[in-house]
This record gives sequence, structure tokens and C-alpha cells, in this order.
Amino acid sequence: MQIVPSNVLRMLKLLRTKSGQVDLGERLRTGGLGEASTQIRPRHKASADSIARIWQRLRETSDATAEDEAELTGSAGSLKPEIYSKNIENLIGAVRVPVGVVGPMRVNGVHANGDFFVPLATTEAALVASYGRGADVCSKSGGISAAMVSEGLLRTPAFIFAGIHEAGLFINWIAENSAALKTASEATTRYGKLISIEPVLDSDTVFLMCRYTTGDASGQNMVTVATEAICAAIEESCPVKPLHWFIEANFSGDKKASYLGLLTGRGRRVTASVTIPNELIARRLHVEPEKMLAYGRIANLGAILSGQLGAQAHYSNALAALYIATGQDAACVSESAVGFTRMERRDDGLFFSVTLPNILVGTVGGGTSLPGQSAGLRIMGLKGENKAAALAEVAAAICLCGEVSIIGAIASGRFTRAHKKLARDR
Repeated sequence: MQIVPSNVLRMLKLLRTKSGQVDLGERLRTGGLGEASTQIRPRHKASADSIARIWQRLRETSDATAEDEAELTGSAGSLKPEIYSKNIENLIGAVRVPVGVVGPMRVNGVHANGDFFVPLATTEAALVASYGRGADVCSKSGGISAAMVSEGLLRTPAFIFAGIHEAGLFINWIAENSAALKTASEATTRYGKLISIEPVLDSDTVFLMCRYTTGDASGQNMVTVATEAICAAIEESCPVKPLHWFIEANFSGDKKASYLGLLTGRGRRVTASVTIPNELIARRLHVEPEKMLAYGRIANLGAILSGQLGAQAHYSNALAALYIATGQDAACVSESAVGFTRMERRDDGLFFSVTLPNILVGTVGGGTSLPGQSAGLRIMGLKGENKAAALAEVAAAICLCGEVSIIGAIASGRFTRAHKKLARDR
């Protein structure tokens, strides 16, 4: 009777085969000082010369070809290095990601109100078609109600003390000097506002949950600089001296899915909903409402049994495509794509809602100033100041469209057929 799992046996078989070809013991050995290839020297300011030098190295030491260089730098070297210099180091070119558009998607939001064309950058066939179908159904249902209900971007420094008593004294000092710390942080930014400092005690360690509003920027760098100013003020004035402190202690949920983000939010918390009439469900989604509800119940059970944070179908598809198309930090999808989709019967149809507590978007700063990404924001009419809250509501709305479409496709039995037609067979 074999009690070793089959996946382990398969891996052992693969490794035995590989061991017959190479000395794995020698290949995997590390330690000591060895010779390594000279690293590409960091170039923070790009120029045509710096790009050419890096490409020379790549052609000499990798499989990269002159054709690859031409593809990434543009025809006749049309890439303009000065445009990208503040957004990247060691620039060698730009990758063209296909951009599709969905819409018009009607949003009846607190900040986003009207019909929006939504650009989505993706290499996944069938994705834009699916979101387009969802947007059409939701718009024909009178539009999507959406509201950004709170905002607050976290940075969480940690301070380590000799014991619990010192940590408690430190928290007392923070409470008595919070106004001065707020002044110190806000001196670093025109738009950022410190709205709370919440100490979290773990024996000899204190985490400070510093929460900010960030204007129309996503604000990751803004809150880091502001929090550094808080820590500097503490170091200078607090009589209770920590043994160590760190600007971010992996508590905030920055670019990670976390229970903290799920419950309290990090960034902009948005909820959106729509009620789709029975007739429209039958005509556009080709399925009975009861079948969609049955799928919703089993999908929620799957989310619970597998330990997912939240319960939803595929927020990450919409957010990744929207973030890339509009110059957001794509890595923030890891926390933004957390939330809940809800589906309930109504007398005249089905009610759908989504709630996303960690939408991290901006309409100024970061990658939003790049040419292609600026174009994406202008397509939506959301480029520039006083537009970030609207962008967050549009982001939630497009996620809702995707939930409606994919639930309809799976419940109707058309999910595989659609992907085969739009992705595999064309």
C-alpha cells in the first residue's frame, strides 16, 4: 500500500531523471565567495545613450536580438526616454499591452455620474467581451449605483522597547502629542492629511496605524514620506526611547490581501449595486434567475471552504486591466481585489452588489502622467484633480459588470463555449 502522496512520487521521478543528466548536488550548492557577472549599473535618469548601452549588454549576454530592441524602443528609436525617467530605472523600452474598451457603462455614483467608456489593458482574450456584456446589461437596467464610503491609506511603523511598561509609556506619549505628530506629517505634503494614529500593542512592540487621505493621488509614496516625518519627530522628542524602529512593519497590508484591509479598508472603500430585470437576464444572459442564485450559493460555499478573503468571482481581472491602462500601481491589485459580491432575489429581478474596501487609485501622480495612461484616463473623463473618487467608483462598477457576466456565463453553461470561441479557436 503506497502511503506517499502521488504528487510527491511524481516530483521524485522528475528529480531522479534530472539527476541522471546533471550533478544536482553541485548545481544547487551555495555559500562562499564566488565570481558573479557584473550587474547592470542602476541608471536613474534615462537617455538614448543609456538605453543603447544596456541593449548592447543584453545582445551580448542574453538571447535578446536587434529585433527585440526595435520592438521595445519603437520604430526608428521613437521612444522618448525623458518621458519615462521618473517612473523607472534601467529603462530599455516600453511593452505594448493591447487595450480594449468597454462601454458606455452607466454609473449613478456619488462622484462618478454618467456614461463611461472604460479602457482595459490585457492579453486575455474574452475578458473585454465579458465586461462589455456586463456593462451593457447593467446600463440597460438603469445603471450602477456607486458610492465611495470612506478613504484612508495606511502606513504602519513599529517601535520595539525593553518591555511592556516602556511600550505603554510610549503609547501614552503618542496620545498626548498626536497634534504635533499630525503637524509634522502634513508639513511634507500639500494634499495628504493624517486622520488617525492608532497604536496596537503586542507586548514590547507598538505598531502605529497611521491613516491618511491622499487627495487625488493613490498616495503610497506620499504616506511613506509623511510617516517618516512622524518617526523623526518621535525619535527627537519622545522620552521613551525604542530599541529599534522601522518605517513599515508589514502590518498595513501594503500590496497584500489581509483581514485588516478587509475589515477597515486601505485606500478607498467603494460599494456598487444594480438590479437586473428578469426579462433582461433571460434575453442577454440566457439563463433563469434561479439558476444564477443556485450558482451564487455554491460559489459562496466554495469561497468559505477554501478560506478566501472575501467572496467574489474575479475582481482581479477588471482591476489589473484598468490599473495597467490608467497608470496605477498594478501590484496593488493583490489587496484591491478583496471584497464581497452579493446576489439576492427581488420581485422584478436580481439584485447584485459588490463592496471593495481597498481600491488604490489616483488620477494624478505616479504612472498617470505617462502618455498612454493619460489617454486612458481621458477616455473616461477622469484625468487630473478632483477625479480620484470618481475613478474609484468606476473601478467598483466595472468589477460589478464582470461579476454579473461571469455568473451568468457559468450558470447558463456558456462559460467554456465563450472562452473556446473568443480565446482558443481564433
